[in-house]
Amino acid sequence: MKNFACSACGVRVYFDNGLCIACGRSLGFDADTLSLAALEPVGQDGSLFRKIRIGQSGKEAVVEVRYCENAMHGACNWLVPHDAPGGLCKACACNRTIPNLSEAGRLDAWREVENAKKRLVYSLLRFGLPLDGGIEHSGTPLTFDFMARAVTGHINGVITLDVLEADAVERERRRQFLDEPYRSLLGHLRHESGHYYWMLLVDRDAVIEEFRSVFGDERQDYQAALSAYYTDGAPPNWAENHVSAYASAHPWEDWAETWAHYLHMVDAVETAEAEGMEPRAAGLLFGAAWPFKKYDVYQQVSFDSLMERWVPLSLAMNNISRSLGHHDFYPFVISAGARAKLALVHRLVRDGIR
Repeated sequence: MKNFACSACGVRVYFDNGLCIACGRSLGFDADTLSLAALEPVGQDGSLFRKIRIGQSGKEAVVEVRYCENAMHGACNWLVPHDAPGGLCKACACNRTIPNLSEAGRLDAWREVENAKKRLVYSLLRFGLPLDGGIEHSGTPLTFDFMARAVTGHINGVITLDVLEADAVERERRRQFLDEPYRSLLGHLRHESGHYYWMLLVDRDAVIEEFRSVFGDERQDYQAALSAYYTDGAPPNWAENHVSAYASAHPWEDWAETWAHYLHMVDAVETAEAEGMEPRAAGLLFGAAWPFKKYDVYQQVSFDSLMERWVPLSLAMNNISRSLGHHDFYPFVISAGARAKLALVHRLVRDGIR
């Protein structure tokens, strides 16, 4: 994720901040500009604000905004137009079900889930991917059901997530039980969103045969394939063609796992560039354009360039993690087979936003 600055005082602020600790201004995320805006109250009731820009004159038009209704629960810092129907931001409007907040621990769990979901939606908006299904699937918007003791999954545009996984102990228990070394809330949401965008980007005549040539035939029995995976595990050579063991279960899961890893890569590379910590910079010849010239990794970078940046970054993160006494931060090796799948995801995302 890129860095943000308070639009009133210029001090660095972060994606989920609701207040600038330097100048005391309220902050809100503007999904239309993908930026954090400093706010000042308009009127007496304290619910309406105008966005502040450094150097802004009082003669400029006042565009009134409010916080998303879920701000009252401490679960959202996104902004909506003052007259937006329903009062929910672009991300929260995707929710169909939230936990029963009167139950002990549910509010904190939902806040954790919402934070992860906001990061997913940020990435989707940065890509320019539709949240409403697009033209061909306009009746199938991206939808979320967040419930306790639910089965995490996707069906017909609805992503269900068990909010109990917001508890670190429970998530670790499941991680070890299922032998999934990279289990996280954001990882879940990215994976399940892959199933949604498979419907939009892949399941059409112009693409499906190419998908089958790279990922395999998704028409094989899905339930039987999952049953076999959970009974027998992944084949011994799974790493030759898949980004993870679970990706070997079925072509649909292969796509969703590859999609999730692609989103991991893009977001991490953008963050590393924003923080000025890309390790490849040390090996560049004098006068090289990159990294001194920045590129929008969501829109401008080729797949080969993305990989050239991701591999040394992931190796550096792993070494830093080991130096601090932890396991690899990114415990995967991208084989030639997995790389070809990631390349197809990259191209279909670019084709989809065009």
